[in-house]
Amino acid sequence: MDITIALPAECISNIISLTTPRDACRLSVVSPVFKSAADSDSVWENFLPSDYKQIISNSVSSLITSLSKKDLYFHLCRNPIIINNGTMSFALQPESGKKCYMVGTKGLSIAWGDEPNHWILTSLPESRFPEVAELKYVWWFDVKAMIETRILSLRTNYTAYLVFKFVESKYGFARRPVDSGVYIEGSDNGVRRRLLLDPSRNMARLSQDRRDGWIEIEMGEFFNENGDDGKLVCSLFEFDSFITKRGLIIQGIEVRPKSG
Repeated sequence: MDITIALPAECISNIISLTTPRDACRLSVVSPVFKSAADSDSVWENFLPSDYKQIISNSVSSLITSLSKKDLYFHLCRNPIIINNGTMSFALQPESGKKCYMVGTKGLSIAWGDEPNHWILTSLPESRFPEVAELKYVWWFDVKAMIETRILSLRTNYTAYLVFKFVESKYGFARRPVDSGVYIEGSDNGVRRRLLLDPSRNMARLSQDRRDGWIEIEMGEFFNENGDDGKLVCSLFEFDSFITKRGLIIQGIEVRPKSG
């Protein structure tokens, strides 16, 4: 007996909602009945974060409120939205629907970031944020992002990335690495990574081309169990060399679920 006849459409939708977004897309091609069930708002509402309405209410985009739940899901996967007065962006990981955030220039703590002799704000068409930070001249380098763990997906292993690029006249990053740390505020675990940001000198290929006009480099990991740890600190610094640095452009620090 054909299962599409034996089961009501609502029941099929309930079953599909217990799978994954990838499974739902596959099941939608089984038959017209399955497509109707797999594309329904009730299925994709289940794949969206439980607090998605609150999140998108803080967005500067009004288009997304008119989309179906499936279209909204994939819009958030492909088009990060700006939230929290322009300080952060929000997106979904396509395969899981888990939350991804990037803290932009307005939300970062940058030592001497308000001093035009050291850092300036500029705009680039390839940036998701209206402004990015360009390093003009520093000896000491100190950049931090802080994110409340309660807004992250629960029981999820997150990886933090610096999202950046260089201008042609860069200096001070070719041979001198910077240190990164990812930890909970008030309980620094002391774990550090040494990162060579300049991709032309990065023999270990630690930095990766994001294919969106930017480079990223992994800063560290954090497992978000119940979201009650407090503030996650993602820190990048170099205090010891007294070597002049310039030419770095920072779009932000991104945290997203670890692949695999």
